[in-house]
Amino acid sequence: MNNRTMETIRPRSVLSEMKPYSPGKPIWEVQRELGIEKVIKLASNENPLGPSPMAISAIQSYVSDIHRYPDADTVDLRAAIAKKYDFTADQVLVTNGADELITLISETFLEPGDEIVVPSPTFSEYEFGANLMGARVVEVPLRENYSYEIQDILAAVNEKTKLLYICSPNNPTGTYMKKQDLHQLMDQLPSQVLVIFDGAYSHFVTADDYCDGLELVRSGYPIIVTQTFSKIYGLAGIRVGYGIAAPAILQHIRQVKEPFNVNALAQVGATAAILDDAHVEATRSMNAAGREQLYEGLELLGIGFTRSMSNFVLIELGPDAKSIYDQLMGKGIIVRYGAGWNLPLHVRISIGTAEEQNAFLAALREVLDAAAARSI
Repeated sequence: MNNRTMETIRPRSVLSEMKPYSPGKPIWEVQRELGIEKVIKLASNENPLGPSPMAISAIQSYVSDIHRYPDADTVDLRAAIAKKYDFTADQVLVTNGADELITLISETFLEPGDEIVVPSPTFSEYEFGANLMGARVVEVPLRENYSYEIQDILAAVNEKTKLLYICSPNNPTGTYMKKQDLHQLMDQLPSQVLVIFDGAYSHFVTADDYCDGLELVRSGYPIIVTQTFSKIYGLAGIRVGYGIAAPAILQHIRQVKEPFNVNALAQVGATAAILDDAHVEATRSMNAAGREQLYEGLELLGIGFTRSMSNFVLIELGPDAKSIYDQLMGKGIIVRYGAGWNLPLHVRISIGTAEEQNAFLAALREVLDAAAARSI
């Protein structure tokens, strides 16, 4: 007689404390749940212009070869990235999205009892990787207007600190660490602290006092700059990210990386996309104009927001934020509710096309007007 049951299968105890990542709802899910055809997604910071045309062409030309395993060393893509940013190929590591790289960094460098320092609120995957490895997460609250204060960060660092994450521009606030502050921080950190500079949104920055971290790699600092093809290049669906760092740092990470982690279509698509300067510039231009359009519309509605250097804006809606989020969803407008970042009074909206943003602003006005009418 079989006495074994599913209840006897025990996962690691740390899993009881971990929350799975909650992505923005996809268009098809909202269409299916609400029975509506017209849906606008402004929740996941995707490129409203779509993917790089050069990437599409490269992928289409390679489809007949997908019966072959991909290049385990991503040689061509690493070479293209290295050439683009004036590095050597051994200073580049390509992964299945930047998310995989964040997890690999945790698996490579963290042990139980270690600590990571994370300015907060920010991207949840930093915490996820640390929890997975039994390390402690030390959160450093951002200051007024979600600004970085490097003395707060330095005060949180101790002899147990292994990793420090800086997301700049920061997700979900859109704020950034100024170049002078980043350099000062790097000079004052203890030597055992590895900095991970998440530059996923760096292409959208228009501020003159911004640093994307790459010059610090060139200067020999212990830093990994992570990047992605999901945002500016519009390749979120094929999952390609990469890190740039000293070869000695990346060699440790390669020891835990799975072979064939980046599929063949992703590799050829990204290799083409990184050369597509026209698509990048068109996206940057649309994004800069879109931010201003959104600011103007929100100001007319009397809605508070945080000025952003990214392709999204954090909006303060107050105690009714969740209700407004749900009502917008009912109108076919998908935005991101802020509770997952401990920002229950906020939503985050991705910059879309002018038409998409007009639809969002019109829907938001309808929701607010209806609420005002009910209160009379």
